[in-house]
Amino acid sequence: MTLQTDIQPDFVAIKSKQNAAWASGDYAVVGTTLQIVGENLAEALDLAPGATVLDVAAGNGNATLAMARRWHKVTSTDYVPTLLKKGRVRAQAENLNIAFETADAEALPYENGAFDSVVSTFGVMFAPNQKQAAAELLRVCKSGGSIGMANWTPSGFIGQLFKTLGGHVSPPPGVKSPALWGDISWLEETFAPATSIDCRMRQFNFRYRDAQHFVDLFRTLYGPVHKAFLALDTEGRDALEHDIIALVDRMNVATDGTVKVPGDYLEIVIKK
Repeated sequence: MTLQTDIQPDFVAIKSKQNAAWASGDYAVVGTTLQIVGENLAEALDLAPGATVLDVAAGNGNATLAMARRWHKVTSTDYVPTLLKKGRVRAQAENLNIAFETADAEALPYENGAFDSVVSTFGVMFAPNQKQAAAELLRVCKSGGSIGMANWTPSGFIGQLFKTLGGHVSPPPGVKSPALWGDISWLEETFAPATSIDCRMRQFNFRYRDAQHFVDLFRTLYGPVHKAFLALDTEGRDALEHDIIALVDRMNVATDGTVKVPGDYLEIVIKK
């Protein structure tokens, strides 16, 4: 008898559930705290004003706004329309001319080489078909262009949060951790057609009133955590809350009773 070792995930069903999870609550409350990451990435890419930029899995538009503030021609995409609406409101408040379009990171509706640069901050890393999403980033970026990303690392705070969630709610069979996008070896293998890959370790500080404040916000607003809590019964939710609080307490560097947890992420600039 031959054992089946490779399980083919049902990506359509997985993305449908992901879409519902990210659309629930109000992720933008958490998302806007990450704005500095988009600004740093824009500086790292060092594009000339007027460059055409595609933001993939843009969420509420952190990288989108950072690029538009530097006079680039930005197309902001996500497969969750409610998140794009949040980005559109932010752009209108700053009088920024940005195109907002619903699009799947695994099947981008653009021609080969359509953009000078393709970016994503903590977005494309959640696409369940990781190799396909990476191939799409490469495809729509022009030859000589650049791909810029910010991805959580496996050993950092959010990577450990993913691991904690996985200890309570098993991921769909065949689906790998989003934190792979923060692994340098995986990036070098996956984006091998590129001419160069430059990875820089950075930290984002998660600042909250206390550990309970973090849990309460993330279980309500942050898709993966929200989805995990919904999948559990009362006893399971209590156990997950306990483990997340323990993780926050273990990684907290604040000494005044509040929370300051450094979250490691890779800032990535790929030249095609």
